[in-house]
Amino acid sequence: MISHPSRHCTVELQALPSRIGQVRRIVSAQLRYWHMDSLIDRASLGVTELLSNVHRHAQPDKTCTVEIELLLDRLKVSVHDHDPRLPVVADAGPLATCGRGLAMVAAMSESWGVLPDDVGKVVWFTLPTPAAAEPAAWDRRPQLTPAGPDRPRFTEVALVDHVAEVHRPEPAPARSAVPG
Repeated sequence: MISHPSRHCTVELQALPSRIGQVRRIVSAQLRYWHMDSLIDRASLGVTELLSNVHRHAQPDKTCTVEIELLLDRLKVSVHDHDPRLPVVADAGPLATCGRGLAMVAAMSESWGVLPDDVGKVVWFTLPTPAAAEPAAWDRRPQLTPAGPDRPRFTEVALVDHVAEVHRPEPAPARSAVPG
């Protein structure tokens, strides 16, 4: 039995256009597994931009490793490649068709950075995880204050977390209009 699911996922790949889409789907599936669906769009965008940079710029090869790690209050996504040259945020002109990748990563993330390592570099970004949620709206019931002679006719409604012993009728079985 696994008591704590893994909060770490690593994928090694060649940063080719066909593989970038696969990694984006892997990242999305992993975030769904961790119940972090709200981070999927931004994490997918960020990993796509970082892998596209490896595809366009990395030398001597396109081999890289994508790592996603779920920490206490943030998701960290990093891409390790074998090129020791550090990327620079470009100031792309309004008509440029590329050169905005790192600026986009910086804009949509909580933080980002580049670190040289012994075989190349690591480019990473973080996203804040959703805060501990209040009880879901479907798990809260309205509590009515009864009206009386000393109370106004309109009653005040307040949401409470759980109402003890609320009787709910059993739902009727579903029926189909299609014979068979």
